[in-house]
Amino acid sequence: MFKQCLFLAETKEHMHFHYSAFDPSKADGKKPAFDRLFDIFQQLLMIASGDVGQALRWLTELDKIHNLAPKDDGYGLGNFIEDLEDRGYLKYNEDTTKVEITGKTERSLRQRSLEEIFKGLKKGGDGSHKTTYSGKGTEREPETRNWQFGDDITHIDSTSTLMNVLRHSSIDQMQMQEDDLEVYETDHHTSTSTILMIDLSHSMILYGEDRITPAKKVAMALSELIMNQYAKDSLDIIAFGNDAWPVSVKDLPYLKVGPFHTNTLAGLELARHMLQRKKFANKQIFMITDGKPSAMFEGGRLYKNSFGLDRKIVNRVLDEAVKCRRERITITTFMIASDPYLQGFVRELTEANKGRAYYASLDELGGYIFEDYIRNRRKKML
Repeated sequence: MFKQCLFLAETKEHMHFHYSAFDPSKADGKKPAFDRLFDIFQQLLMIASGDVGQALRWLTELDKIHNLAPKDDGYGLGNFIEDLEDRGYLKYNEDTTKVEITGKTERSLRQRSLEEIFKGLKKGGDGSHKTTYSGKGTEREPETRNWQFGDDITHIDSTSTLMNVLRHSSIDQMQMQEDDLEVYETDHHTSTSTILMIDLSHSMILYGEDRITPAKKVAMALSELIMNQYAKDSLDIIAFGNDAWPVSVKDLPYLKVGPFHTNTLAGLELARHMLQRKKFANKQIFMITDGKPSAMFEGGRLYKNSFGLDRKIVNRVLDEAVKCRRERITITTFMIASDPYLQGFVRELTEANKGRAYYASLDELGGYIFEDYIRNRRKKML
């Protein structure tokens, strides 16, 4: 599961390459032992879905191979576990008799995901998402235009207005006309309601590839971004497998893939109903999936077909995409699979909703979602 890491050194004289075993102490420089181990521990926690015991077992195995806690430092894994408890990252649950992570650790995982995925992020104000429309807003632009009824008088450009008056007035008699008034252009700022759908079907861990961990990282990073920088926006998270259900932010680290089919219809229906209760102008669904819709509820039972694209299921999903379009809800699909057969379904879904689609690799997933979230600032004129 864990690959041997190698350092690459290049000599100037002969351009030869020298390979040596990975040394974590050299890689992290002067980083304190606790911080080095805590970075690795957090990654293992994500993969282990918040299971502290499993993460610590993996950490112990890694220490045997890579000497993560060098003995000459005088700091061992036992010291690290004690520090985790003393600093409030771990707690003992008397009911389950297990060691668990705390709310402080959950916040740390969200912050780490944000830093990892959105490294180029610049600090912004609450809800400050610009649209492509000009008009009454909160940020003044250098361009001006003629005053119109309803414009805020605090945006009047006094210099341009006075110059207009002087063009048709004399020194003895100054006359101001309505056409003389000019106001500064302003950018609209909108609030956005986003629902992030995460596929928990069994295929998210099949074929030797862990797809659920990157999906969870994106969800945690997006949550942290919105809570800290766009407080007027809202983010809800939906997990879907055989059915669909809402997931709270604090539960994200614990999400696990189940022996589920892919009930895309249930996820989209739940997302649309949740967005109906939102009063924001901009409403959007981000759906992370790697497979085809393979199940839906019919007459109180789960109708399923994992062999190919079942048109009965696909047509119901497309009908739901059209309903979302009519309610001005944009669906953006992030397909983390390269199967042309599945991409054909995504194209149908995107066309039905007039939405967007990305065929993203796992290492690009966070960047795509971040860029789309920030860019999608168009004001919807109701």
